[in-house]
Amino acid sequence: MNSTTETVRILPAGDHALAVEFGDKIDPAVNDRVHALAARIREASIIGVTELVPTFRSLLVVYEPSILKYGELKSTVERLACLPETSASDTGRVLHIPCCYGSHFGPDLPDLERYTGIDRDAIIAIHSGTEYRVYMLGFLPGFVYLGGLDERIAMPRLSTPRVRIPKGSVGIGGNQTGVYPLESPGGWRLIGSTPLDFYNPEREAPVLCRAGDRIRFYPINSSDYYDIRRMQAHGGGDAVWQFA
Repeated sequence: MNSTTETVRILPAGDHALAVEFGDKIDPAVNDRVHALAARIREASIIGVTELVPTFRSLLVVYEPSILKYGELKSTVERLACLPETSASDTGRVLHIPCCYGSHFGPDLPDLERYTGIDRDAIIAIHSGTEYRVYMLGFLPGFVYLGGLDERIAMPRLSTPRVRIPKGSVGIGGNQTGVYPLESPGGWRLIGSTPLDFYNPEREAPVLCRAGDRIRFYPINSSDYYDIRRMQAHGGGDAVWQFA
């Protein structure tokens, strides 16, 4: 077996999906392999495959069993997984996301200052100065699990989760950061908020991000925040974020 694929495990997942597992840890190289295989499967246009769901270290391949048999799909996936590794999994998309830090947008920022011993401005500089990988989406439609948080600003989740976290809240949970796309309960430490809709069912593409994308936050003030919200309400919100 190819040394690049010796840790691959392919397992049935119910009666119409299979799971391809790469390793047992959260790691950029492992996640690259997940997205590389997803890209190969898409390029192969396998008749009967209906959905691909990448995670931190695995890929779920959903198929229609009346069209495609498990054994046939497994053999195809094994062959694609054995191809030499390339950088094809890198989508090249970098999303620049505005974030208003602190005050009522980020009520846990003072706690993060006390916990880390780092002042507010330095925390914001560290958080916004990092490029984050979208490892996977889950929990809520459009919720991004971002890797790459600087360990200096990592902080455990709340011991008692909040009942309501506002839509757009940017939080830290352990060694990850993320954005709440909808109002929901949650236990992450809230440090700011983005005015952008990470999930909008009325858009042609309801979910803003894709697994494999990268995100950079940039600080804005409260006036900018509300200006962007108004732009989105009138259909102009897409103008405030960019792909690089």
